[in-house]
Amino acid sequence: MIRVLLAEDQAMVRGALSALLGMESDIEVLGSAADGEAAWREIQRLKPDVLVTDIEMPGLTGLELAQRVQRHELPIKVIIVTTFARPGFLRRALDAGVSGYLLKDAPAENLAEALRTVHRGGRSIDPQLALEAWSEADPLNDRERQVLRLAGEGQAAGDIAAQLNLSHGTVRNYLSEAIGKLGVTNRIEAYRLARQKGWL
Repeated sequence: MIRVLLAEDQAMVRGALSALLGMESDIEVLGSAADGEAAWREIQRLKPDVLVTDIEMPGLTGLELAQRVQRHELPIKVIIVTTFARPGFLRRALDAGVSGYLLKDAPAENLAEALRTVHRGGRSIDPQLALEAWSEADPLNDRERQVLRLAGEGQAAGDIAAQLNLSHGTVRNYLSEAIGKLGVTNRIEAYRLARQKGWL
């Protein structure tokens, strides 16, 4: 049996995925979580073979969950199922050790097949997205991404500095670097462009 944990913040989608996978004779849904922190606790408690997660969730994102699984060297495969057809997200997911990346508008049977492929040690990536992912590199480093995300959410440089244990000047430098790399004129434009590309 392939033992699966679902992490998805939308209750209807979570229920649909659980019901869909529950019809497969070789797949067992151990449980589900509505946010990233709850999913992390369930991973430790249930020790699934595969985590199926959305990207955008409260607490930890699906990418942060995958990074944590990778960092702790857990023997768990991660499949992301998302609406975000953005090459930047896929690149970051692959860097985080994700084995599968599917779009929510793909045929339902694709998920069960992806689970089997990933469980056997293979990869299951949306082919069109895989092509696009390598056409445009993410210019931001992790710290620039972190600072830009907080700035785009409306936080002032001083608040960001306090939250990340950085000086005010260092935060301004990171924002300036990000704006320059993205070829825009201010932090709001930088945030919008980076979000659109899937780099945040």
